[in-house]
Amino acid sequence: MSRNDVIHKETCEENYKYIFKPDILRGKVAFITGGGSGICFTITEIFMRHGCDTVIVGRNLERVKQASETLMAATGGRCLPLSVDVRKPQQILDAVDEAMGQFGKIDILVNGAAGNFLCPLDQMSFNAFRTVMEIDAHGTFNVSKVVYDKSMKTNGGVIINITALLHLRGTQMQTHAGSAKAAIEAMTRHMAVEWGMNGVRVMCVAPGPIADTEGMRRLGGGRVNEEYEKSIPIQRLGLRVDIADVCLFLTTRGSELLTGTTIAADGGSWLTGSNNFYQTKKLLSAGHSLSKAKL
Repeated sequence: MSRNDVIHKETCEENYKYIFKPDILRGKVAFITGGGSGICFTITEIFMRHGCDTVIVGRNLERVKQASETLMAATGGRCLPLSVDVRKPQQILDAVDEAMGQFGKIDILVNGAAGNFLCPLDQMSFNAFRTVMEIDAHGTFNVSKVVYDKSMKTNGGVIINITALLHLRGTQMQTHAGSAKAAIEAMTRHMAVEWGMNGVRVMCVAPGPIADTEGMRRLGGGRVNEEYEKSIPIQRLGLRVDIADVCLFLTTRGSELLTGTTIAADGGSWLTGSNNFYQTKKLLSAGHSLSKAKL
């Protein structure tokens, strides 16, 4: 295994503070793409802490297996790890069949699988743009369709699409990811309209800068400091558990009037944050990594 292949071991919350009753998701089943790492790992953890059975999927089977073991040890809940590339419908069909065979239904779907990197538009390859669109936008459609057809069409449920706020202002070096997230946001509204009559609510949760993530470490561009945090209206970066708690709320009775819309879970940072293309290029040229965008 090369250094680039080393799997980062995720850790669970040490002192989680419950907002809702610990059994509020008892009897529910969640299917979470990208659940082996990052924000979606913590979403899985918080769901499990509230009694939910979970299925986590990702391309790297070793990663999701390791994550599953960590999650079950910390929460005492059940977590089924499966290897799935969300760009490949047959793999999704097989995984959902396996999940249905073990748990009988899927009440909650979290579409969190994503790809991203920093890249100026004029340096981006055709393949790089296509790959991000396929993982993010096509993957969201693929998984949602399969889960809806096999479970939610009959039983209802909640779909949460993890997006971003990149497309609102045309964020620098994020044309690929912003375009994919904008597509998901539009797709969410269509799904909410067409599937609502079958008891399905569909929402987007759009995190802003989240401190304890690989994405922030890789994409922050050296910009995160005290001054940057003070520019955010709530005066701090978000945490993974913040996003997990937002997602938890969307699965409860308290959110039954919410569908087809986006929750901007960023502390207001998109309202006040800088979007200076030249400043970011200068930071990157001073030693911060810039992807060659050859996915």
